[in-house]
Amino acid sequence: AGMRFFLQYVGCFFAFFSTGFLIASTWTDCWMVNADDSLEVSTKCRGLWWECVTNAFDGIQTCDEYDSIFAEHPVKLVLTRAMMITADILAGFGFLFLVLGLDCVKFLPDEPLIKLRICLVSGVTLLIAGLPGITGSVWYAVDVYVERSSLVFHNVFLGIQYKFGWSCWLGMAGSLGCFLSGALLTCCMYVFRETSSGRLRSAYSLRKGYSSAGTIVTNTHLPSSQTATAKMYAVDTRV
Repeated sequence: AGMRFFLQYVGCFFAFFSTGFLIASTWTDCWMVNADDSLEVSTKCRGLWWECVTNAFDGIQTCDEYDSIFAEHPVKLVLTRAMMITADILAGFGFLFLVLGLDCVKFLPDEPLIKLRICLVSGVTLLIAGLPGITGSVWYAVDVYVERSSLVFHNVFLGIQYKFGWSCWLGMAGSLGCFLSGALLTCCMYVFRETSSGRLRSAYSLRKGYSSAGTIVTNTHLPSSQTATAKMYAVDTRV
C-alpha cells in the first residue's frame, strides 16, 4: 500500500507540472527568439498567437497579435496550435481524473478497485496527451532550425534570424512529463490492480469455503432422532 501511495503522488506531481508546462507553452510568446541578439537592442519573440519585442535597455515590451484565426496562417503555426490545445485539454482531464483516483481524496472510499481503474484511465489519458504535445513542439523546433540552417547555408541574411525559445522547451518538458506520469500510472498501477483483484478473489473463495464447511458441520451434527423424524414425515407426505 505504501508503494502504491508513493507512485500515485509521484505521478500526480509530474502530471501537475506537465499540465502547467503545456498550458504555459501554448499561451506564451517565445516559441521563436531572435538568434542575433548581440547585434540587436531588443529581443524579438514569436509565439503561437502574437509577437513581442522587448527593449534591452528599459525592458519595455510591445506585443502585436496575429490576424484572426480564420485568416491564412502558415501550416506550421496552425498545426502547432491545434496539437498544443489538444494536449492541454487531454492533460487537464488526465490530471483531474488522477486527483479523483488518489487514496487521500474522499471519493468512492469503499471502492479501491474503482479508484485504481480511475488512475489507469488517467495514465492512459496523460500518455495520449503527450503525443500531440511532443509532436507539435519538436516539429516546430525542427522547422525553425531547418529554416535557419538553410538560410545560413545559402548565405542569405534577412535581418533577423530566429531560433526556438523557452516556450518550445516548456512544451517538450511538459510532454515528456506526461509520458513519465502516464507510464507510472499505467504500468505500475496495473500491477497493484492485479494484486488487489487476486486478494479479493482469494478472500471471497475463503469465505465461501468457510460457509460451505459450516453447512456440512451443521448437517453432520444433527441428532439422529431429528433425522428419523424427518424421514417419517417425508414418508407420510409421499403417502
